Amino acid sequence: MEKEERLKVISAKGLHYKELNDEIRKTFEEGYQHIKILDVNGQRYIGDGLTFPERALEVYGVPGNDLGVFMNGPTIEVFGNTQDGAGNTMNDGEIIIHGDVGDLMGYGMRGGRIFVKGSAGYRVGIHMKEYENKVPILVIGGKCGDFLGEYMAGGRIIVLGLNEQSDNIIGYFCGTGMHGGIIYVRGTVPDYKLSREIKILELDENDMKFLYEQLLDFSRYFNVKINELMAQVFYKLIPYNKRPYGRLYAY
Repeated sequence: MEKEERLKVISAKGLHYKELNDEIRKTFEEGYQHIKILDVNGQRYIGDGLTFPERALEVYGVPGNDLGVFMNGPTIEVFGNTQDGAGNTMNDGEIIIHGDVGDLMGYGMRGGRIFVKGSAGYRVGIHMKEYENKVPILVIGGKCGDFLGEYMAGGRIIVLGLNEQSDNIIGYFCGTGMHGGIIYVRGTVPDYKLSREIKILELDENDMKFLYEQLLDFSRYFNVKINELMAQVFYKLIPYNKRPYGRLYAY
């Protein structure tokens, strides 16, 4: 017989972000596996530093900056838009956003996955990194703003461009300072939007397998058909080398 999941509903109306986050942590420490937070209106740091694997946090409203900062295990699902810095220095777990997200998503992210149904702002994936089997993954259903993958050192970013014009999927200066990781773009990748540090390649069998695995989850989370996601051509953006500014700063 399966163990019954314990659920608690919390209203964030009128709560300071510190009060709300203290209540979330206390609730998980009491043994609850599932929390629903209602009436969220810009409270910051929701899920900060949580280290409770196999726990679920549902957010109804618009969470403030740094959702899931330093998070290490749970799943956060947002039924609405999200402000800047989601997944900042995130180490593990998942964030699922049924809307758009602001700037700096995945800043310094080093593990876990973030799925966004809509679009993302500027500097998505800046300073993302990976180590051994810890590979952070971002999947964006819409478009991304300028400086996508800036100074990216590792990880994977997938931009689908759903319901967007083919030349508007990524912003300008994509991959500036990028020296690791991979960016996958579904559709057209205009050369004039790319930095000089990256190049465009066609996908191989391993790339297609990886994309299918990630997009299968995307299709399940947001009720999109996997065949439609995979029907269009993807391109892979990678850096030319691992030290793009070596001569500028070291010699």
